[in-house]
Amino acid sequence: MRRHGNKRHSGFSLLESLVGLGIIAIVLGMSIVGFGYMWPSFKANSAMDQVLYRLRAAREQAIAHRHNVQVQFVGTNQITITELWAAGTPPPPVTVSFEGGAQFTVYNTLPDTPMAYGNTSAIYFEGVSGGPPIMQFTTSGTFVDGGNTLVNGTVFLGLPGNPASARAVTVLGGTGRVREYHWDGTQWQE
Repeated sequence: MRRHGNKRHSGFSLLESLVGLGIIAIVLGMSIVGFGYMWPSFKANSAMDQVLYRLRAAREQAIAHRHNVQVQFVGTNQITITELWAAGTPPPPVTVSFEGGAQFTVYNTLPDTPMAYGNTSAIYFEGVSGGPPIMQFTTSGTFVDGGNTLVNGTVFLGLPGNPASARAVTVLGGTGRVREYHWDGTQWQE
């Protein structure tokens, strides 16, 4: 005698599968839109981090090696760091370029940073667009020009045409302190 029991087939119905795929599609779409909005911010943060790292490393190098270290902002997206030696063969200069399209740029619609060093141009030190020809960290950690006068200033950067990606790095000449700022849509945040 054979028994014919009710066998239940396990699995999902077509309707359950379609609902599940719909939910996955909605979540995926939301994440793509969010990622697209955040991508410029990631690029700007990366450039700001490079500026911060290079300036802080140059200051530490000047103090540790007991040689002044010159900083140059080159073109639209490069920093060159050169250790200055009075005698002997110094190490070669180090030049770093930003990745992802970030550049030195100032947005006319945004105010100056809280440090108020000026925002007339993307690189603005001691009232000079582009900064003095020579800017360097000294062995005591201060930031000076070619005449050993303390230099305060700001480097503005971001993605061209995208004020939401605005970032700024300030340097306080007397201490060599390097600070970072990002634009949150209404004000500069440290």
